Amino acid sequence: MTNYTKSTNFATKDALASGNALKIVKGTEIDTEFNNIATAVATKADLASPTFTGTPTLPTGTIAVTQSSANSSTAVATTAFVQAALSALYPVGAIYINATSSTNPATSLGFGTWTAFGAGRVMVGFDSGNALFDTAEETGGSADAIVPSHTHTATSTVTDAGHSHVLQYSTGLLGSGTNGGLKQTASSNTDIAVTGVTVATTVSTTGVSVTNTNYQPYITVYMFKRTA
Repeated sequence: MTNYTKSTNFATKDALASGNALKIVKGTEIDTEFNNIATAVATKADLASPTFTGTPTLPTGTIAVTQSSANSSTAVATTAFVQAALSALYPVGAIYINATSSTNPATSLGFGTWTAFGAGRVMVGFDSGNALFDTAEETGGSADAIVPSHTHTATSTVTDAGHSHVLQYSTGLLGSGTNGGLKQTASSNTDIAVTGVTVATTVSTTGVSVTNTNYQPYITVYMFKRTA
């Protein structure tokens, strides 16, 4: 923008003696001044709805009209607009999460009252159909992997109705002759007995019963809840 610079010092003409040619105000001098004024005015921004070019810099502490939250135009946003937008993004009850900084959001965001939230717990979605998850901020679960109390049933059956063995023996010779007599044989069964086999059944265990082994894969972050 061009600032107006006066080309002629008209006040000095008053001190000149009468008859001095320089005392006379010339039309060209007046014309030059009006041209300078016109140039300066043409390069100044209007008070109402000015259009800036280049890269204008607003003075520190500039005060502007705060736009509505629904305004999606290119209007300049004020700090009040930004704070209102952030506050709408994080209403009371909202959770703020940061992976590396433990700074309270009241400091980093500049609004609200925040308290640390969910220490040592993961979040799960609300489920009205499940009694475990049908109330906001309901807690449950365990970090221990101890198996709930239960029983195993095993059945072993040994079937042996008893058995006997055949015992054969000779009772002597029948008849005589050149080729000798015929041998008489007989057989009988031994007494019936069972084997007496004992079958042992062992139910093996599985899993472990120690603490800190029931966690799902996790990553630690800082969480805060806005309370006011």
